[in-house]
Amino acid sequence: MCELLGMECNVPTDIVFSFSGLALRGGARGPHADGWGLALYEGRSVRTFLEPSAAANSALASYIRNNPIKTLLAIAHVRKRTRGPVNLANTHPFVRELWGRHFTFAHNGTVRGIRQRLGPGRFQPIGSTDSEYAFCALLNRLDRAFPKGYPEPSKLARAVADAGKEIGERGTFNFLLGDGSQLFARCATKLCYIIRKAPFAKATLADDDIVVDFATVTTPRDRVAVVATAPLTRDEAWTIGQPGQMWVFRKGRLAETLPS
Repeated sequence: MCELLGMECNVPTDIVFSFSGLALRGGARGPHADGWGLALYEGRSVRTFLEPSAAANSALASYIRNNPIKTLLAIAHVRKRTRGPVNLANTHPFVRELWGRHFTFAHNGTVRGIRQRLGPGRFQPIGSTDSEYAFCALLNRLDRAFPKGYPEPSKLARAVADAGKEIGERGTFNFLLGDGSQLFARCATKLCYIIRKAPFAKATLADDDIVVDFATVTTPRDRVAVVATAPLTRDEAWTIGQPGQMWVFRKGRLAETLPS
């Protein structure tokens, strides 16, 4: 299985601390050494870094940690291969354009039979993973549901939750989906989140002794939502997701919790 990381904020924030924890699980403190990726939004557009190798040993991942890029929304992934070979095309997160904005997707789990059930639509996979097939199936459903363009955010959230439930009936479908203005996080088996806000405190990575005092790098108005497969810190209270539940984060807040 893979591990997911998402961040959604009300002010531009770098993801270095959390990404450092995830990268350790990508081949050093965890077995997820079959590729890694990080997507950072700037408005409706996203810049993506991908490598089909272990994040823990990656010079590119180290460069990103040493040269922070601030963003309002980020999605990251470390892969432990279950379907499809280890190559660039099969490395998460995946990105597609819909309604004039980038949609970014990362998945943890296995969705059986999704290739035969992709359905009609303009979105087709480049690689061979069930994850990318599921992403394309989800986008095709959204494209058909809203032919006039980007819908009201809550309507989109309900459609994503419904599509997640339908696709998830065929397997394990933990995922993160971002569109530049909101982050969707579906829990099928394992997912958690924390919202960091004032008063800020110190936090220590679960897999290392790296400590950050968030009070020294934030302002009282900052709100940062972080979602992960498993808690990334050892001294913070993470909220554990329930299977069949999808969270929607907007501007660093938990905006909606929907059945999925």
